[in-house]
Amino acid sequence: MRLEIHLKLKSDATFGRGDGVAGLVDEEVEYDVETGLPFLRGRTLKGLLAEECANILFALNQQNSPACARLEQAAKFLFGQGGSTLEDDALMHVGAALLPQELRNAIEVDVKSDPPRLKPVEVLESLTAIRRQTAIDEKTGAPEEGSLRSMRVVLRDTPFIARLDFDRDPDDVAKALLAACVLSLRRAGTGRNRGRGRLTARLRDEYGRDITDHCFQDFQQLVKGASS
Repeated sequence: MRLEIHLKLKSDATFGRGDGVAGLVDEEVEYDVETGLPFLRGRTLKGLLAEECANILFALNQQNSPACARLEQAAKFLFGQGGSTLEDDALMHVGAALLPQELRNAIEVDVKSDPPRLKPVEVLESLTAIRRQTAIDEKTGAPEEGSLRSMRVVLRDTPFIARLDFDRDPDDVAKALLAACVLSLRRAGTGRNRGRGRLTARLRDEYGRDITDHCFQDFQQLVKGASS
């Protein structure tokens, strides 16, 4: 089985790669150097989903929900758990969140044509912007000396799609928990606690059908049914 997570940025976001470009930005986004297309690493997206999953399970544990045992097994299926044996490995594999395939194909044709009709840097600059910020001295209200920083951001309304592959088909409980994690995912990237990286996320099946609400209803019924 293959599923997809469709993301759409509601505010500018920096999917940082951990370094900058001398003389240009202090923090650069992840992007494909051959095409200039930004992306979010699959490992990073999986970590964000696992964090939401942990928050959900913690809240249910705090309520002593009888559904916890089944959901914890589903979480192990999706995200794995600490350990060194193969049984501890996740059975869900999260691919990088990329721009839609048709757009990527069109850009690759233009970048790789001879002569090139587009340069990777032009593609990157068309989908991103550079934002600058400085720290403010709380006492004087003046900018702190040497605190000016620049950060590249992916522009709001940019869509991304991440592919989910499974070693074994997920059952209804695993899909229900996954939908809850996807709906809980509201922010990503650097500065997400300062207003950047707001997004919406939806779960789709291999035919492109949005199954988020249906699977989340299963999650709600599971929690309510276990509590009744």
